[in-house]
Amino acid sequence: MASQLRFFLLYLTFIASSSSSRAIASTWKQNEPISPSQLEMFVDELLILPKIQAFDLVNGVPKPKLLNIGMFKKKWKFHRDLPPTPVFAYGTSKLTASIPGPTIEALHGIDTYVTWHNHLPSKHILPWDPTIPTAIPSTKKGVPTVVHLHGAIDEPASDGNANAWFTAGFEEKGPTWVKTTYHYRNLQQPGNLWYHDHAMGLTRVNLLAGLLGAYIIRDRQVEAPLGLPCGEEFDRSLIVFDRSFRKDGKIYMNSTGNNPSIHPQWQPEYFGDVIVVNGKAWPRMEVRRRKYRFRIINASNARFFRFFFTNGLGFIHVASDSVYLGKPVMTNETLVAPSEIADVVVDFSESNSDIAILANDAPFPYPSGDPVNDNNGKVMKFIIKKEHQVDTSQVPDTLVKYPPPDLSNIAQTRYIAMYEYTSDIDEPTHLYINGRSYEQPATETPKAGTNEIWNVINLTEDNHPLHIHLGLFVVLDQTELVNLEKFKTCMTKWNDAIKCNISKHARGKKIKVPTHEMGWKNVYKITPGYVTKILVRFSYIHSNASYPFDATAEPGYVYHCHILDHEDNVMMRPLKFIK
Repeated sequence: MASQLRFFLLYLTFIASSSSSRAIASTWKQNEPISPSQLEMFVDELLILPKIQAFDLVNGVPKPKLLNIGMFKKKWKFHRDLPPTPVFAYGTSKLTASIPGPTIEALHGIDTYVTWHNHLPSKHILPWDPTIPTAIPSTKKGVPTVVHLHGAIDEPASDGNANAWFTAGFEEKGPTWVKTTYHYRNLQQPGNLWYHDHAMGLTRVNLLAGLLGAYIIRDRQVEAPLGLPCGEEFDRSLIVFDRSFRKDGKIYMNSTGNNPSIHPQWQPEYFGDVIVVNGKAWPRMEVRRRKYRFRIINASNARFFRFFFTNGLGFIHVASDSVYLGKPVMTNETLVAPSEIADVVVDFSESNSDIAILANDAPFPYPSGDPVNDNNGKVMKFIIKKEHQVDTSQVPDTLVKYPPPDLSNIAQTRYIAMYEYTSDIDEPTHLYINGRSYEQPATETPKAGTNEIWNVINLTEDNHPLHIHLGLFVVLDQTELVNLEKFKTCMTKWNDAIKCNISKHARGKKIKVPTHEMGWKNVYKITPGYVTKILVRFSYIHSNASYPFDATAEPGYVYHCHILDHEDNVMMRPLKFIK
C-alpha cells in the first residue's frame, strides 16, 4: 500500500497545481451518459476492418516487413445518431486510423517488425487514477502507451511490458523500455491474436479510448486443406466490446471511485450499456445462406458475453484463442470472457428465418451480477438473404491435431491464489495474486521448454480470466473448495495453500471443461470458489524447436487477470524465466 500512497500524494500535488485538471473533472461530472434507449439498434452496417499485410512479396516469395503503426487522437462515429466521439486509434496515418485498429495479417515463419508510434496528446481523454501503480511521465505530459500482442510467443523486449511505456515521440520512456521496433517472428501455430495497450495502470482507459486491434497468423500449408470459409466476405473478425456515451458523443466513464477517499476514480469493473462490434453500435450485416467464419474477440474491460442466436442457429467451434481444435465442436451458446477468442463457423443455410439476432445473456459482473437488459442483451443483427447459395466451403471432421499435454514430464507444481481486498465499507480497494503486489520480486520462475502444473485458487466472488504471457495451457480439472470461508481465513493469514491443507478443501463438486475449450488456450475463466488445475507449456506446441530468442532476458513477462480494471490494480505478477 506504500506505493499506492506515494502515487496518491503525487496525484494531489498534480491536481493542486493544475486548474485545467479541475475544469476537466467538472466537465466529466456535468455531462452524464445518454440513455442507450435513445439510440436505435441495427441502423449501421458492420464495418470490414482495414487490413495490413505484415510481409512483403518479392517475386511471389514472402519476405519480412517493417510496419509503422501510429496511435492518434481523432473522432469516430460509433452510431448514426451519436455525435463523433473523441478516441485514440491505431493506424498507419491519422486519416486511416480506426476503431478497432487495422487487422494485421502475418504469415507463419515470416518475420514482422513493427515500430509503434505514439502521436497522442499531452492529456488523456478519460479520467485516470494515479493512486494505483500508474505510468506517470516526470513532466506530467503525454499519454503513456505500450503495445502487447496478446497470444504471441516472442522475445521479452517485444512483449509490451507494462513498464516499457513511452510517450509521444519517445520523449519519455518507462523503466523497462528496451527498443522502438518490436520483432514478431510468427513462428507459432496459426491462429488468432490481438494487439492492445498494456501501460501500467492505464490499460483500462487506453483500451476504452480505442487502442486495440486484431492480428492473425496464417499458414496456408496447414489451413488450406481444411476448406473452411475464407476470403474477405466469408472470414470475418468480430471485435466486440461495451461502452457508454455522453450526450455530446464522448465516451462516458464514471470519474468517482467506489472508495473515493482511497482511489478517487478507480472502480473494480467498467460496464457500458451500448454493445459495439467492429466500431459500430449494434450493427447489422447482410449474409448469404451459406457458411461464414467469425473470429470473435471479446475486447471488453470486464463484460463477459454468453452469445446465442435468437433463431436457434448454433456455433461450430474450430479454434479457441490462438489454437485450432482437433475436431469441430457444435454449441448453441458460447461464453467468452474478456480477451478470449471464439473462432466459429455459422451456417446461415440452416436458418428457418430471414433474421438472426446475435444476443447475450451473461450477468455482469460474471457470474453473480446483474442480469442483462434490452440494450446490453443484444449484440448485432444478421439479415439473411432468401435465396440459397452454392457453398464449396466445409467444416471437416478433423481440424489440426497438436500433441496433448504431457503429464509425465512436470518440472514444477505451483499454487496461484487470487485475492480481493476491501475497505471498511466493503468495497474493493485492490486485487492481488498470491498476496503480492506487482512490484515484489517474481516467485513464478519457470525454465523455457518445460511443463508446469498451476493450481489456480479463486478466493474472490468474480470469475477472473487468467492470461499467461508466452505460455499456452490446457485445463485439466476444476474442483470446488469446501469449507471455503475457513480456507479463505487461513489463506489470508498465511498465503500458503499447503499449510492451509488445500487437499482437504479441494474435494467438492467438479465442473467439466467445455469440449470446445479442452485444447490449448492462453486465457481461461477461473471460477470463484474453485481450484482450476492447468498444465502450462513454455514451448511451441506444434514442434520440438527451442525458442529462437532468450526468454530469460529483461524485462521478462507477466501473467494476470484480464479484467482490465483488476489488472490495473494490480492483479498481475511478473513471470521471470531462468536458465
